[in-house]
Amino acid sequence: MQKEAPRKMTFNLNNEASYDNGLICGGTLEVFVEPILPQPTLYLFGGGHVSMAVAQTAHAGGFAVGVVDDREQFANPHRFPMAREIYTSFENAFEKIQPSAATYLVIVTRGHKEDMRCLGWAVRTAARYVGMIGSRRKVLSVYRALEKEGYRPEEFERVYAPMGLEIGALTPEEIAVSIAAELIAVRRNAEAPAHKKLAHEIARHGTNR
Repeated sequence: MQKEAPRKMTFNLNNEASYDNGLICGGTLEVFVEPILPQPTLYLFGGGHVSMAVAQTAHAGGFAVGVVDDREQFANPHRFPMAREIYTSFENAFEKIQPSAATYLVIVTRGHKEDMRCLGWAVRTAARYVGMIGSRRKVLSVYRALEKEGYRPEEFERVYAPMGLEIGALTPEEIAVSIAAELIAVRRNAEAPAHKKLAHEIARHGTNR
């Protein structure tokens, strides 16, 4: 089920006492199971050029898309025609979005202040994926600022940051490919430990490095 892949399951209908109710006929039963799961939803916090590129790439990869930005000129159907949901208030989005195991949260806002607001909310949700763009230095500065507000270092262990696979990406489109690839890797349970290298270091040493 977690891999979202169909599989064939085989059951031996023997007379094992553990589940024999006297009605087991014996033989072998083969069952084909095809999971029908909710479409994964990606919420992009920030409506800039990278966000637009990620939205297009992830949508092509099978993700439903939602966009959040407190600037209406950046969060609108013209820039994000594929978006099912568009929010022009972070607080409104925090109240209405209910992350689940099929939810992916990507933080690509315009600055540290907005990053903090979004990450502070995201790490305490049930989302499958929480990622934030930025350099290692920027990511650590956001973590430290949140710690001063009462967050624990271990709350950041789940965060993919700096976000995206290391493919040498430079342009918004290339960055989008690296991020979308990481989203797919998480969805398909194929991510490697290196994807969260900084998170593992924080788990061992904290953010004061």
